[in-house]
Amino acid sequence: MSRVWMITGASRGLGLAIAGAALAVGDKVIATARRKENVKLEGGTDKLLKLSLDVTDQAQAAEAVRAGVRQFGRVDVLVNNAGYGVLGAIEEVSAAEVEAVYRTNVFGLLNVTRAVLPTMKEQRSGRILNFSSLGGYQASPGWGIYCSTKFAVEGITEALRQELLPLGIFATVVEPGFFRTDFMDQSSLHRTRGELQDYHETVGKTRAFADENNRQQPGDPEKLAKVIVKIVNAPLPPLRMPIGPDAVRRIIEKNHAVALELEQWRSLAESTDLLK
Repeated sequence: MSRVWMITGASRGLGLAIAGAALAVGDKVIATARRKENVKLEGGTDKLLKLSLDVTDQAQAAEAVRAGVRQFGRVDVLVNNAGYGVLGAIEEVSAAEVEAVYRTNVFGLLNVTRAVLPTMKEQRSGRILNFSSLGGYQASPGWGIYCSTKFAVEGITEALRQELLPLGIFATVVEPGFFRTDFMDQSSLHRTRGELQDYHETVGKTRAFADENNRQQPGDPEKLAKVIVKIVNAPLPPLRMPIGPDAVRRIIEKNHAVALELEQWRSLAESTDLLK
């Protein structure tokens, strides 16, 4: 039986690649984007439904799910991919900029998840793939606010996994490394207007990295999309799925550093019980 996918941010980048891969294996796709006319996919109405969806609008999210169910009868896979980046030091990012990125990257993900869960619970089956980032596992200068949204996605998915397992629904957080999309282009990456000289040696290097590596990233979106299809078809999909050698390397390095620091401070950390 073919699966029905609902994918946010399907007009470009990883979302577009995943939608194409799902269609290629014979599945059906509800492809959403802020403007459905920007979804450049081909397929008959029996296989593909393009919808306009601003994930920050809970009512639109609910209507998108209803439209998908009317068309295909069910939703088997939700890919929460919509989001964008913010580049700037913590101090440089304004309150309005922080609120805006959280509305999309975190609250938008929650909006769509809440909208689709009643359908999946009724089915007693489903897969939810929440897109984080290698920055959702370890933050770095200039990406702090963006990474904080992805840290939130990680925590949400960990809890969601445990809450939904008894209902036959699996939640997975996806942690891609750098893939050759337009993520570091101005169309997907918001840069703070103000740049403070104090952060030239830290965040300045990150800005230079983004400029130099825009559309030069090593990862192949088409290969990532094939990985996502395999995860969806796995009987027991993982809780966390890093994708790309750079993501795997970052996780290994952080785990090692955390273990070393914990051992260094362990006796002090464990010295707080009343009986000690």
